Amino acid sequence: MPLDRTPPLNSLGFAKAPADTRVVVAMSGGVDSSVVAAMLAEEGYDVVGVTLQLYDHGAALAKKGACCAGIDIHDARRVAEDMGFPHYVLDYENVFKDAVIDEFADSYLGGATPVPCIRCNERVKFKDLLETAKDLEADCMATGHYIQRMVGENGPELHAAADANRDQSYFLFSTTPEQLDYLRFPLGHLPSKDATRQLAEKYGLRVANKPDSMDICFVPDGDYASVIRKLRPEAAAPGDIVDTEGTVLAHHDGVINYTIGQRRGLGIGGLADPLYVVRLDPDRKEVVVGPKHMLATRTVPVKEINWLGDEPFSSREEWHVAVRVRSTRPPTEAILRPLSDTTAEVELVTAEEGISPGQACVFYDPDSSRIFGGGWIHRG
Repeated sequence: MPLDRTPPLNSLGFAKAPADTRVVVAMSGGVDSSVVAAMLAEEGYDVVGVTLQLYDHGAALAKKGACCAGIDIHDARRVAEDMGFPHYVLDYENVFKDAVIDEFADSYLGGATPVPCIRCNERVKFKDLLETAKDLEADCMATGHYIQRMVGENGPELHAAADANRDQSYFLFSTTPEQLDYLRFPLGHLPSKDATRQLAEKYGLRVANKPDSMDICFVPDGDYASVIRKLRPEAAAPGDIVDTEGTVLAHHDGVINYTIGQRRGLGIGGLADPLYVVRLDPDRKEVVVGPKHMLATRTVPVKEINWLGDEPFSSREEWHVAVRVRSTRPPTEAILRPLSDTTAEVELVTAEEGISPGQACVFYDPDSSRIFGGGWIHRG
């Protein structure tokens, strides 16, 4: 009988030597993606580093703490030089503006609280950049995200990171099965960010102690309203702050200055109980306020669902899952009821406060680390 000479799978899951496996690494210039690139280069893979220029390079130079800024491009290039693999910078400024920034501005003006990092992964990094990786004849694309890709009985599955404090599953729920087949996340199994920095020290990377980027890349100081004013100058139209009965309590300088759940900065005093922003009405230029209990809800309408389960989404009347309705909140028990292949109603077992249109609702297997996808919260 002939011997089975099929080579064992390498660390990226391919039955060939690392040297014969090309991997494009999406490099932001931070420590995470730099470690991924250095790790794979040391293992002998054919690494190609790619960094995206997402907004004006000159303006970006002064934006410390934001990913994809000028200094970050420089840092990514230095890592590639030190580790001896090619590095390319791609100008995606127009794509990023059309696919991410404009929708961010329009959603914010519509009274929603958008999450542009999810749209960037969905529409830029895991779409256009992924296609570029294929054009470069790469076998896969690797990123520095803290999430795990595991191969199950029905193919690749998306799982939460081993370190719950670093888990980025909320921002990656829209990854499709086809994309998941091509993507790799080498850091998802690490126990902590300290472990990543230790690897950076091991590889001698100059970004080993670089601070994490905490803000949206094009809003480096966290001031959403100022960015919206620049993009949509008409957005700062004044209006009224009203209660749920329509009584005018105060005036405001633009709906864009407020978010659902906000309590401070309303300019309303002398009340026995504090008031919170419970709704934004951009068409009427009104900020609607009410008592805290009005922020609580158990019913969440969800659209644009990306389903990663093994069975078709609409094959059941309901799914018992855990859901995360904000990136900063842990998953909570819920019942997911499909209305179509891409829409659903989520019933939370315990009411949550401050759920806002524009945020993501991500679905988790309550009995494991697996992510079943998610969708976008809307008004219903």
